[in-house]
Amino acid sequence: MLFDVDGTLMDAVSNQREVWRAWARRYGLDADEVYEVALRTRPVETFGQVAGHLDAGECLAALHELEDDDVRSGVYAAFDGAAELLCGLPAGAWALVTSNYEHRVRGRFLRTGLPVPSVIVDAAAVEEGKPSAVPYLRAAALLGAEPEDCLVVEDAPSGVRSGLRAGMTVWGVNAPAPVEGVHRHFGTLREAVPHILAFVAGAHR
Repeated sequence: MLFDVDGTLMDAVSNQREVWRAWARRYGLDADEVYEVALRTRPVETFGQVAGHLDAGECLAALHELEDDDVRSGVYAAFDGAAELLCGLPAGAWALVTSNYEHRVRGRFLRTGLPVPSVIVDAAAVEEGKPSAVPYLRAAALLGAEPEDCLVVEDAPSGVRSGLRAGMTVWGVNAPAPVEGVHRHFGTLREAVPHILAFVAGAHR
């Protein structure tokens, strides 16, 4: 079982929006415009589009500072069903695959009471992020699993493409309509929980 984090297990949309708004204010930029770009691109690409005259390294350091502050003081909520799902999975059978950084994921999970797996593949663990297949293939290898035996749970198009390119089964959650390519779609994580647990139970018979 391989899970995305933000948007899949944890609702962090308002936090991400506020972080980017604070970053934009720091540089005197239009917050709404910056956030719209940030939704579609990686941070370095966002900086290039909205603040090409600024040093990308400085911009990234400022963003990381704001994100770390948010982990310590922001309000986070796990999606309904997340705790039941993760607590119902066999130890060593699941991993997190995120474009964020491990220390932030651990901080968020600690604050929401979600269990943390032994394997977390974060932005620092791979040279190619989603939608490349690399992050999910890395997680499967660390779990000792074959790609075709893995189930990926995602909410975003880039993550769905990543799982599909890795040759895995991909289910989509927390979206009003199916993301292109998913093998199954659930409007909420809660709806998916019994089906995910059944998938895992069948795989471990």
